[in-house]
Amino acid sequence: MSRLLPGRSRKPVVAVIRLHGVIAASGGLGRSALSDSATAPLIERAFATKGLAAVALSINSPGGSPAQSALIAARIRRLAEEKEVPVYAFCEDVAASGGYWLATAGDEIFADANSILGSIGVISASFGFHELLSRYGVERRVHTAGEDKSMLDPFRPEREEDVVRLKALQSDIHENFKEQVTSRRGAKLADKDLFTGEIWVGRRAQEVGLIDGIGHLVPKMKEIFGDKVRFRVAAPRRPLLARLGAPGVGDIAAALEERALWARWGL
Repeated sequence: MSRLLPGRSRKPVVAVIRLHGVIAASGGLGRSALSDSATAPLIERAFATKGLAAVALSINSPGGSPAQSALIAARIRRLAEEKEVPVYAFCEDVAASGGYWLATAGDEIFADANSILGSIGVISASFGFHELLSRYGVERRVHTAGEDKSMLDPFRPEREEDVVRLKALQSDIHENFKEQVTSRRGAKLADKDLFTGEIWVGRRAQEVGLIDGIGHLVPKMKEIFGDKVRFRVAAPRRPLLARLGAPGVGDIAAALEERALWARWGL
Protein backbone atom coordinates (compact mmCIF):
# COMPACT_ATOMS: atom_id res chain seq x y z
CA MET A 1 0.00 0.00 0.00
CA SER A 2 1.40 3.44 -0.94
CA ARG A 3 2.11 5.82 1.89
CA LEU A 4 -0.40 8.61 2.44
CA LEU A 5 0.70 12.20 2.11
CA PRO A 6 1.32 14.06 5.40
CA GLY A 7 -1.82 15.56 6.85
CA ARG A 8 -4.18 13.12 5.17
CA SER A 9 -6.24 10.76 7.30
CA ARG A 10 -5.53 7.07 6.86
CA LYS A 11 -8.32 5.22 5.08
CA PRO A 12 -9.30 1.80 6.47
CA VAL A 13 -8.21 -1.16 4.36
CA VAL A 14 -10.02 -4.48 4.03
CA ALA A 15 -7.98 -7.36 2.64
CA VAL A 16 -10.14 -9.71 0.56
CA ILE A 17 -9.15 -13.37 0.28
CA ARG A 18 -10.87 -15.27 -2.51
CA LEU A 19 -11.49 -18.91 -1.54
CA HIS A 20 -13.18 -20.20 -4.68
CA GLY A 21 -13.11 -23.83 -5.80
CA VAL A 22 -12.98 -27.40 -4.61
CA ILE A 23 -10.84 -28.06 -1.52
CA ALA A 24 -8.10 -30.64 -2.08
CA ALA A 25 -4.43 -31.26 -1.36
CA SER A 26 -1.95 -29.69 -3.78
CA GLY A 27 -1.47 -31.87 -6.80
CA GLY A 28 -4.81 -33.49 -6.14
CA LEU A 29 -8.11 -32.44 -7.64
CA GLY A 30 -7.20 -29.94 -10.32
CA ARG A 31 -4.71 -27.08 -10.30
CA SER A 32 -7.35 -24.60 -9.14
CA ALA A 33 -8.12 -26.60 -5.98
CA LEU A 34 -7.87 -24.86 -2.63
CA SER A 35 -5.23 -26.26 -0.31
CA ASP A 36 -3.36 -24.98 2.72
CA SER A 37 -0.08 -24.75 0.79
CA ALA A 38 -1.71 -22.91 -2.11
CA THR A 39 -3.63 -20.41 0.01
CA ALA A 40 -1.00 -19.83 2.70
CA PRO A 41 0.88 -17.07 0.79
CA LEU A 42 -2.41 -15.28 0.06
CA ILE A 43 -3.57 -15.47 3.66
CA GLU A 44 -0.20 -14.39 5.07
CA ARG A 45 -0.03 -11.48 2.63
CA ALA A 46 -3.58 -10.37 3.44
CA PHE A 47 -2.90 -10.19 7.17
CA ALA A 48 0.35 -8.29 6.53
CA THR A 49 -1.49 -5.48 4.69
CA LYS A 50 -0.66 -2.02 6.03
CA GLY A 51 -3.53 -0.10 7.56
CA LEU A 52 -5.55 -3.31 7.86
CA ALA A 53 -8.98 -2.84 9.43
CA ALA A 54 -10.41 -6.29 8.63
CA VAL A 55 -10.09 -9.36 6.45
CA ALA A 56 -13.01 -10.43 4.27
CA LEU A 57 -13.29 -13.98 2.97
CA SER A 58 -15.04 -14.40 -0.38
CA ILE A 59 -16.15 -18.05 -0.34
CA ASN A 60 -17.57 -20.13 -3.15
CA SER A 61 -16.85 -23.81 -2.57
CA PRO A 62 -18.77 -27.11 -2.69
CA GLY A 63 -16.32 -28.62 -0.19
CA GLY A 64 -13.71 -31.32 -0.48
CA SER A 65 -10.90 -32.40 1.83
CA PRO A 66 -11.77 -32.03 5.53
CA ALA A 67 -8.08 -31.86 6.48
CA GLN A 68 -7.33 -29.05 4.04
CA SER A 69 -10.50 -27.23 5.13
CA ALA A 70 -9.36 -27.42 8.74
CA LEU A 71 -5.81 -26.30 7.93
CA ILE A 72 -6.94 -23.27 5.92
CA ALA A 73 -9.48 -22.17 8.53
CA ALA A 74 -6.97 -22.68 11.36
CA ARG A 75 -4.37 -20.54 9.60
CA ILE A 76 -6.90 -17.71 9.18
CA ARG A 77 -7.94 -17.89 12.85
CA ARG A 78 -4.33 -18.02 14.05
CA LEU A 79 -3.38 -14.87 12.15
CA ALA A 80 -6.62 -13.10 13.08
CA GLU A 81 -5.83 -13.60 16.75
CA GLU A 82 -2.16 -12.67 16.36
CA LYS A 83 -2.98 -9.47 14.47
CA GLU A 84 -6.18 -8.78 16.47
CA VAL A 85 -8.08 -8.22 13.22
CA PRO A 86 -11.76 -9.12 12.68
CA VAL A 87 -12.63 -11.57 9.91
CA TYR A 88 -15.87 -11.47 7.92
CA ALA A 89 -16.95 -14.36 5.69
CA PHE A 90 -19.15 -13.80 2.62
CA CYS A 91 -20.65 -16.86 0.93
CA GLU A 92 -21.58 -16.74 -2.74
CA ASP A 93 -23.27 -19.60 -4.68
CA VAL A 94 -22.36 -22.29 -2.20
CA ALA A 95 -20.49 -22.77 1.06
CA ALA A 96 -21.27 -26.39 1.75
CA SER A 97 -19.40 -29.09 3.63
CA GLY A 98 -15.73 -28.01 3.61
CA GLY A 99 -16.84 -24.71 2.10
CA TYR A 100 -18.87 -24.01 5.22
CA TRP A 101 -15.91 -25.09 7.37
CA LEU A 102 -13.97 -22.25 5.70
CA ALA A 103 -16.81 -19.84 6.45
CA THR A 104 -16.56 -20.63 10.18
CA ALA A 105 -13.16 -18.92 10.14
CA GLY A 106 -15.12 -15.68 10.05
CA ASP A 107 -16.20 -13.85 13.21
CA GLU A 108 -19.41 -13.12 11.31
CA ILE A 109 -20.81 -14.92 8.28
CA PHE A 110 -22.96 -13.34 5.57
CA ALA A 111 -24.49 -14.82 2.43
CA ASP A 112 -26.70 -14.03 -0.52
CA ALA A 113 -30.40 -14.83 -0.19
CA ASN A 114 -29.81 -17.63 -2.73
CA SER A 115 -26.62 -19.10 -1.25
CA ILE A 116 -26.55 -22.81 -0.41
CA LEU A 117 -25.04 -23.46 3.01
CA GLY A 118 -24.46 -26.27 5.48
CA SER A 119 -24.04 -29.93 4.51
CA ILE A 120 -22.27 -30.54 7.82
CA GLY A 121 -21.48 -34.19 7.29
CA VAL A 122 -19.00 -36.60 5.74
CA ILE A 123 -19.41 -38.54 2.50
CA SER A 124 -17.43 -41.24 0.71
CA ALA A 125 -18.35 -42.58 -2.73
CA SER A 126 -16.78 -45.16 -5.02
CA PHE A 127 -17.59 -47.93 -7.52
CA GLY A 128 -17.40 -51.72 -7.48
CA PHE A 129 -15.77 -53.33 -10.51
CA HIS A 130 -15.33 -56.96 -9.44
CA GLU A 131 -18.22 -58.28 -11.56
CA LEU A 132 -16.95 -56.35 -14.57
CA LEU A 133 -13.53 -57.98 -14.26
CA SER A 134 -15.12 -61.41 -13.90
CA ARG A 135 -17.30 -60.87 -16.97
CA TYR A 136 -14.26 -60.17 -19.14
CA GLY A 137 -12.08 -62.85 -17.61
CA VAL A 138 -9.65 -60.42 -16.03
CA GLU A 139 -7.72 -61.67 -13.01
CA ARG A 140 -6.42 -59.00 -10.64
CA ARG A 141 -3.46 -59.90 -8.45
CA VAL A 142 -2.82 -57.92 -5.27
CA HIS A 143 -0.32 -58.85 -2.57
CA THR A 144 -0.19 -56.97 0.73
CA ALA A 145 1.58 -57.12 4.07
CA GLY A 146 -1.32 -56.38 6.40
CA GLU A 147 -4.79 -57.72 5.78
CA ASP A 148 -6.42 -54.30 5.83
CA LYS A 149 -4.00 -52.66 3.39
CA SER A 150 -6.48 -53.11 0.52
CA MET A 151 -9.54 -51.98 2.48
CA LEU A 152 -12.46 -50.98 0.19
CA ASP A 153 -10.64 -52.19 -2.90
CA PRO A 154 -13.12 -51.39 -5.73
CA PHE A 155 -11.98 -54.48 -7.66
CA ARG A 156 -13.19 -57.00 -5.10
CA PRO A 157 -16.58 -57.56 -3.42
CA GLU A 158 -17.31 -55.11 -0.62
CA ARG A 159 -16.60 -56.53 2.83
CA GLU A 160 -18.83 -55.69 5.79
CA GLU A 161 -15.84 -55.16 8.08
CA ASP A 162 -14.43 -52.59 5.63
CA VAL A 163 -17.68 -50.62 5.72
CA VAL A 164 -17.65 -50.69 9.52
CA ARG A 165 -14.13 -49.28 9.56
CA LEU A 166 -15.03 -46.60 7.01
CA LYS A 167 -18.05 -45.47 9.03
CA ALA A 168 -15.86 -45.25 12.15
CA LEU A 169 -13.43 -42.99 10.27
CA GLN A 170 -16.30 -40.86 8.97
CA SER A 171 -17.72 -40.57 12.47
CA ASP A 172 -14.42 -39.21 13.80
CA ILE A 173 -14.22 -36.60 11.03
CA HIS A 174 -17.89 -35.69 11.54
CA GLU A 175 -17.25 -35.07 15.23
CA ASN A 176 -14.36 -32.78 14.35
CA PHE A 177 -16.61 -30.87 11.93
CA LYS A 178 -19.34 -30.53 14.56
CA GLU A 179 -16.81 -29.29 17.11
CA GLN A 180 -15.54 -26.66 14.65
CA VAL A 181 -19.04 -25.33 13.98
CA THR A 182 -20.18 -25.30 17.59
CA SER A 183 -16.95 -23.70 18.83
CA ARG A 184 -17.20 -20.90 16.26
CA ARG A 185 -20.98 -20.34 16.16
CA GLY A 186 -21.80 -21.19 19.79
CA ALA A 187 -25.12 -19.86 21.09
CA LYS A 188 -26.01 -18.53 17.63
CA LEU A 189 -26.99 -22.04 16.53
CA ALA A 190 -30.66 -23.04 16.71
CA ASP A 191 -31.71 -25.69 19.21
CA LYS A 192 -31.96 -28.47 16.63
CA ASP A 193 -29.75 -31.03 14.95
CA LEU A 194 -27.86 -29.11 12.28
CA PHE A 195 -25.31 -31.85 11.65
CA THR A 196 -27.27 -34.31 9.52
CA GLY A 197 -25.77 -33.12 6.23
CA GLU A 198 -28.86 -31.01 5.48
CA ILE A 199 -28.50 -27.79 3.50
CA TRP A 200 -30.19 -24.43 3.90
CA VAL A 201 -30.65 -21.48 1.56
CA GLY A 202 -30.09 -17.86 2.50
CA ARG A 203 -32.54 -16.69 5.15
CA ARG A 204 -33.25 -20.25 6.27
CA ALA A 205 -29.56 -20.57 7.08
CA GLN A 206 -29.82 -17.37 9.09
CA GLU A 207 -32.84 -18.69 11.00
CA VAL A 208 -30.89 -21.76 12.18
CA GLY A 209 -27.82 -19.71 13.03
CA LEU A 210 -25.41 -20.84 10.34
CA ILE A 211 -24.99 -17.24 9.14
CA ASP A 212 -25.44 -13.82 10.75
CA GLY A 213 -27.32 -12.16 7.93
CA ILE A 214 -27.90 -11.53 4.26
CA GLY A 215 -25.22 -9.25 2.89
CA HIS A 216 -22.64 -8.75 0.16
CA LEU A 217 -18.98 -8.03 0.69
CA VAL A 218 -18.49 -4.49 -0.60
CA PRO A 219 -21.68 -2.85 0.75
CA LYS A 220 -21.36 -4.61 4.11
CA MET A 221 -17.76 -3.52 4.53
CA LYS A 222 -18.70 0.05 3.59
CA GLU A 223 -21.54 -0.09 6.08
CA ILE A 224 -19.11 -1.09 8.84
CA PHE A 225 -15.97 0.88 7.89
CA GLY A 226 -17.38 3.79 5.87
CA ASP A 227 -17.53 4.67 2.20
CA LYS A 228 -13.82 5.48 2.03
CA VAL A 229 -12.76 1.93 2.85
CA ARG A 230 -10.24 0.48 0.40
CA PHE A 231 -9.98 -3.13 -0.72
CA ARG A 232 -6.91 -5.27 -1.39
CA VAL A 233 -7.80 -8.52 -3.16
CA ALA A 234 -5.68 -11.66 -2.82
CA ALA A 235 -6.50 -14.50 -5.22
CA PRO A 236 -4.44 -17.47 -6.46
CA ARG A 237 -2.86 -17.03 -9.87
CA ARG A 238 -3.76 -19.76 -12.37
CA PRO A 239 -0.88 -21.55 -14.14
CA LEU A 240 0.15 -20.11 -17.52
CA LEU A 241 -1.07 -23.12 -19.53
CA ALA A 242 -4.44 -23.01 -17.74
CA ARG A 243 -4.78 -19.29 -18.50
CA LEU A 244 -4.08 -20.04 -22.16
CA GLY A 245 -6.71 -22.79 -22.14
CA ALA A 246 -4.26 -25.67 -22.54
CA PRO A 247 -5.08 -28.62 -20.25
CA GLY A 248 -2.23 -30.47 -18.61
CA VAL A 249 -1.87 -34.19 -18.00
CA GLY A 250 -4.74 -35.38 -15.84
CA ASP A 251 -6.51 -32.01 -15.96
CA ILE A 252 -9.45 -33.33 -17.95
CA ALA A 253 -10.24 -36.11 -15.48
CA ALA A 254 -9.78 -33.71 -12.57
CA ALA A 255 -12.09 -31.21 -14.23
CA LEU A 256 -14.79 -33.85 -14.64
CA GLU A 257 -14.54 -34.82 -10.97
CA GLU A 258 -14.61 -31.18 -9.91
CA ARG A 259 -17.61 -30.59 -12.17
CA ALA A 260 -19.43 -33.43 -10.42
CA LEU A 261 -18.84 -31.83 -7.00
CA TRP A 262 -20.36 -28.55 -8.16
CA ALA A 263 -23.23 -30.36 -9.88
CA ARG A 264 -24.37 -31.77 -6.53
CA TRP A 265 -25.61 -28.28 -5.74
CA GLY A 266 -27.13 -27.60 -9.16
CA LEU A 267 -24.23 -25.37 -10.24
